[in-house]
Amino acid sequence: MSAPLISIIGAPAVGKTTLAVGLAEEMCGRLICEDFEGNPFLADSYLHDREACLPAQLFFLLSRVKQLSLASWPDDGLVISDYGFCQDRIYAAAKLTEDEMSLYRRVAKRVEGLVRPASVIVHLDAPEAVLESRIAARGREYEKAMTPEFLEQMRMAYNDIDQTSGCPVIRVDTNASDVRDAEVRNELIARIRSTL
Repeated sequence: MSAPLISIIGAPAVGKTTLAVGLAEEMCGRLICEDFEGNPFLADSYLHDREACLPAQLFFLLSRVKQLSLASWPDDGLVISDYGFCQDRIYAAAKLTEDEMSLYRRVAKRVEGLVRPASVIVHLDAPEAVLESRIAARGREYEKAMTPEFLEQMRMAYNDIDQTSGCPVIRVDTNASDVRDAEVRNELIARIRSTL
């Protein structure tokens, strides 16, 4: 038996890392965070450098394969990630050309069997205006290039993942429920435990 994986997905600035950190502390789980700071192509890809988009996506894909590797997955405990392996294809589809997407799909297909699939997905959502406000507040320069149209596209694509995830999905509106609030997290923990 292997440790269950709780993957938290959603559009940029929806509260994924905030929730993942809180759940890991309160559920005594191991935390895995997306390595966006280590991705040397990420900022350029958001700032409309076409040549950076494919390397940015491949970096994330391979980073996630390493972090979620079945070969080194723990036998017990609980693991919480502030991303889902499934979300990488959303960004790839939004940023890559048809030829690049074809290459990306071939690589992704070869490695997807190497990763631990999610046991439960927590899908966070919030309206575009809320996401824009949070993006502005956290002040990452490259994120300022995210348009309302891009954020809407991301939200719609995440809704599609709910239908094809292959595991239970718990949806949370982070505009209505503040995941920084201990009571909100406690209710969510109860839902996760009953789902597991």
